[in-house]
Amino acid sequence: MRNWLVLLCPCVLGAALHLWHLWLRSPPPPRASGPGAAGQSALFPQWKFSHYDVVVGVLSARNNHELRNVIRNTWLKHLLQHPTLSQRVLVKFIIGARGCEVPVEDREDPYSCRLLNITNPVLNQEIEAFSFPEDASSSILSEDRVVSVSFRVLYPIVITSLGVFYDAGDVGFQRNITVKLYQAEQEEALFIARFSPPSCGIQVNKLWYKPVEQFILPEAGEGALPHEFMEGVEGVAGGFIYTVQEGDALLRSLHSRPQRLSDHVRDLRVEDALLQEESSVYDDIVFVDVVDTYRNVPAKLLDFYRWTVETTSFSLLLKTDDDCYIDLEAVFNRIAQKSLDGPNFWWGNFRLNWAVDRTGKWQELEYPSPAYPAFACGSGYVISKDIVDWLAGNSGRLKTYQGEDVSMGIWMAAIGPKRHQDSLWLCEKTCETGMLSSPQYSPQELSRLWELKELCGDPCQCEAKV
Repeated sequence: MRNWLVLLCPCVLGAALHLWHLWLRSPPPPRASGPGAAGQSALFPQWKFSHYDVVVGVLSARNNHELRNVIRNTWLKHLLQHPTLSQRVLVKFIIGARGCEVPVEDREDPYSCRLLNITNPVLNQEIEAFSFPEDASSSILSEDRVVSVSFRVLYPIVITSLGVFYDAGDVGFQRNITVKLYQAEQEEALFIARFSPPSCGIQVNKLWYKPVEQFILPEAGEGALPHEFMEGVEGVAGGFIYTVQEGDALLRSLHSRPQRLSDHVRDLRVEDALLQEESSVYDDIVFVDVVDTYRNVPAKLLDFYRWTVETTSFSLLLKTDDDCYIDLEAVFNRIAQKSLDGPNFWWGNFRLNWAVDRTGKWQELEYPSPAYPAFACGSGYVISKDIVDWLAGNSGRLKTYQGEDVSMGIWMAAIGPKRHQDSLWLCEKTCETGMLSSPQYSPQELSRLWELKELCGDPCQCEAKV
């Protein structure tokens, strides 16, 4: 059974490469609506339909102005100046229409938009992490219901004692029980406390506690308290006693929170105005109706799929991120070389049997399997229009998971597309001759890669050729 404490406190072309019919083309459609617009009619204006071989969707965070401008001055500029590709490709940045109104320092974690719900912390005294009602009995906590306790720390705490539930009644402690505290996903226990009839510790309410060497569990830390016992016993679960670390700093932070929230909302309004101006100037942003946080990236992607189906005509869709190097000419050449076409296909560099993380940035608690279905790494992949149609049509029913790449893999497992494996969609930050994409670059690094690309045709080995 998992108990979450409020505080433990309280991540190209047509179905076939065909000749482009010039008479099918019309001028580029008008720009998308500005951020914060109400209703889907405002978010998805009626476009004049044009047909493109490929639509490129670039996932971008609201404040990544510099990365977007670097893209506009590198591969996107090259595309728009290309005599052929400029008419065959539509590129749009995908941005959430609303910013999170909670400052990062006041969130449960930096990846979501949940307010850290701490209001009246108990300071300078020991606190039981778990407690049971006075009328709780061993039948309520039978072995088949509670075998361990999992928890999450929302503010740093200091563990002082480990405990175990054991309803000894009037006969005293009669079992040998071992309680271990683990950090989530770790095999080695941080602490161990052993309880036995001659050494059962101190009873507080219905739990027995033994002191351990004091240890700080940091913010966003997670752990579990499974039990082991040498003889059969019912109703066993771990517990612990803790104190709040740096309580004075916590009080100062809570005291200054109202002003911080007010300042942050003001900054969001400024950001909205900057984004509206950027969209007006460059005509390359699609604002989707979500709060722009990492946890909402899968929802951003689904909304963009729906936008493409509702607003334009295309044959293929390429998804990438704003920190990625992309070579669209190489993408087109690769399709011609490999005859990558047809319906129900997915072209990328696929991770297989990728373990599900239960902690950290990529924490996934709702997908039950220990490994994800095959998914393409996020620097770039291409899907056929019929897949985009399916995703758009089912966007209201598809469950989103911790990242857009693994979410895509789970969604695709339902329809089984033909996967085209290609290692030139790089998964890690590295440079290879002929690469289609490479991720995780700073604006300066992206500029340098493209500078070398234009200088000698190869972003990786230009100096050797000079």
